[in-house]
Amino acid sequence: MNKRNKVKQLNRDSNHRKALINNMVTSLFEHERIESSLAKIKVIRSHAEKLITRAKKNLEGIEPEKALHNKREVMKKIHDREVVIKLFEDIAPRFQERNGGYTRIYKLVNRASDNTEMGILELTSLKSKEEIKEAKKERKEKFEKQKEERKKSRESSKKAS
Repeated sequence: MNKRNKVKQLNRDSNHRKALINNMVTSLFEHERIESSLAKIKVIRSHAEKLITRAKKNLEGIEPEKALHNKREVMKKIHDREVVIKLFEDIAPRFQERNGGYTRIYKLVNRASDNTEMGILELTSLKSKEEIKEAKKERKEKFEKQKEERKKSRESSKKAS
């Protein structure tokens, strides 16, 4: 009997379920759309919307300590640094004026092999694939530039001491 069970178990143990959710949310933010079973998508939607709301809090000009705290809380779920940067610098500003409802679900035809309900989960303000690739390339270049600057500053501080 599963009374008062607030977690959708998805026929997985807790560690597997947590990893599945984190990986699917990361993929959603990276590609801005994912296709999976309807049961998984409904669980992932709530996690993704909470992370977008957390990222939007940093747009309001809060103290640096709270902004850092928000980033660290998001990084508990998303382990890819580039995706976290994309979430805070690209996705959150797109939803600045919106109060919830950041994602939508499209139902697809049931899967032929096991008749599972399938669906697509996507962000409501979707970019094209070309725009996503260009933005990813720009972020990568910016990250490499910052990395080089940090390396130079460390070398100069070593020389000074």
